[in-house]
Amino acid sequence: MNFIQEKNYVWILVIVCFFIFFMNLDVLYPNIMEARNFITAREMVSDDSWLLTTMNGEPRYEKPPLPTWLAAFSGMLFGFKSLIALRIPSALITLILVLFSYRFGIKFLKDKKQAFINSLILATSFYIVFAGRNGTWDIFAHGFMIIGIYYIFQFFSEDSKIWRNALLAGTFIGLSFMSKGPVSHFALFLPFIIAYSIVYKYSNFRKKWLPLVGLILVTAIISAWWPYYISVMDGETARAIAEKETTAWKDRNVRPFYYYWSFFVQSGVWTVVAFVSLLYPYLKTRVENLKAYKFSLFWTLAAVVLLSLIPEKKSRYLLPVLIPLAYTTSFFIMYVFKSFQSKMEKLERIPIYLNFGLIGLVGLAFPIVGYIFLKDNLTGFYIPFILTSLVLVPIGFFILKYLYEQKIQRVFYLIVFFLMTTITFGFPLASAFLDNPDYNSLEDISRKAEIEKVPVYMFNIQSPELVWDYGGKVPLLHSHALEVPKETTFKALVMIGAKKSLEKAFPNYKITHLETFDLNPIEDTKRDYKDRLRTDMYLVEKK
Repeated sequence: MNFIQEKNYVWILVIVCFFIFFMNLDVLYPNIMEARNFITAREMVSDDSWLLTTMNGEPRYEKPPLPTWLAAFSGMLFGFKSLIALRIPSALITLILVLFSYRFGIKFLKDKKQAFINSLILATSFYIVFAGRNGTWDIFAHGFMIIGIYYIFQFFSEDSKIWRNALLAGTFIGLSFMSKGPVSHFALFLPFIIAYSIVYKYSNFRKKWLPLVGLILVTAIISAWWPYYISVMDGETARAIAEKETTAWKDRNVRPFYYYWSFFVQSGVWTVVAFVSLLYPYLKTRVENLKAYKFSLFWTLAAVVLLSLIPEKKSRYLLPVLIPLAYTTSFFIMYVFKSFQSKMEKLERIPIYLNFGLIGLVGLAFPIVGYIFLKDNLTGFYIPFILTSLVLVPIGFFILKYLYEQKIQRVFYLIVFFLMTTITFGFPLASAFLDNPDYNSLEDISRKAEIEKVPVYMFNIQSPELVWDYGGKVPLLHSHALEVPKETTFKALVMIGAKKSLEKAFPNYKITHLETFDLNPIEDTKRDYKDRLRTDMYLVEKK
């Protein structure tokens, strides 16, 4: 592995990110968060509603529009039916996140190799991979924030280029707000400030106060202009949405304070070594840069504690924690690189054997285990299955071989390669599990409506996935505030089992079932089957 040299670090990171974040982007169906974002992006273009954003024609001001603009531009260029086009902006910002984590690592770790190792850990951490391959907006907030943190670290710690660092920091912190509001400010930036205050402290601020004011002003202007515009143009709706969002944070998905204590599991293949890296009493005498280790550790723990204070908790909210956790994990990995053969005792080696050996065994066992799980669904997928097996078996073999020979650096890089090849060759196999025989898309309904001259409405539902699949806006009929369509004949999409509600709302109409649409990629006997992805279509005719 002679190509892994300092001069090639950036190019290697680009190549790794290409295979992890850009390959097979169209395999999975859009999830509910993606559907909301893609609908808004589509309506930006179709309705020219770039500032007063909408979802199915109704105001959607919950999230600032910057990532949606990027998705809209990509959709304009490559078409809104291309999931690859709509997900590419997320992949690009994740690539930028990884590259700036490397640049920032060089600044405070003062070790290019460790900064490189950190960025590889970050790029292959589970929730980073998930977010970087999906059209959800959290990754934009944290991607822009890490750039802001890179510049504000220099603003705090250096006496040169003060104005440049201040203005760039303010710009990217503002762009983070324009991506998902104050989410990253609370979960990534504030923990950074806390950790910096404890470890590095602040000094020589006499000549920095004016640039600091400039930083704050730039951040405020970039962050506040769109909310201000919304409040002026549609203030009543904006306030109602803000109240709804505030209530959701307090009342929805409420979990106990300790819910996030297993946060290191979200690093995926690095779970065991990430946990060990958090053991300060163990590592404090083994790391070479104790000050930097304290900083990354405090940054990680502060992020977890602050997120734990919020009543609403979801596993995906731990995404920002993985950024400082990757730095923290890199300290243990660097210690292992230098000490595994000579200094580490047998007990210390157990986590390494456990973490890396398990991955090697997975690679070796893939053809057998994969066939057992997929044998009934492999028709049409034999080529990706064979390719994945041909790649993972030798990788698994060499992981175990080098682990036995105590060549840990080779093992580490092979695990990164394991992730790259799994996504490149194995990800299409996910489609083998999409076995719903009743799958039926809505995408032809709008075309038929134009031909038949019979309009289509949604009755009491606005499932984002259904609206996205439909391909355009679907007028809503609310039973609690019913506006009867002017047409005497129309079609209505109704949630399964809600026919009686439709009959009650239209008592003088003949209602006939036409078709059932089901967007679930899996059959209804499986646990993850979702009723919201299924709808009946009725023909409604005035008697």
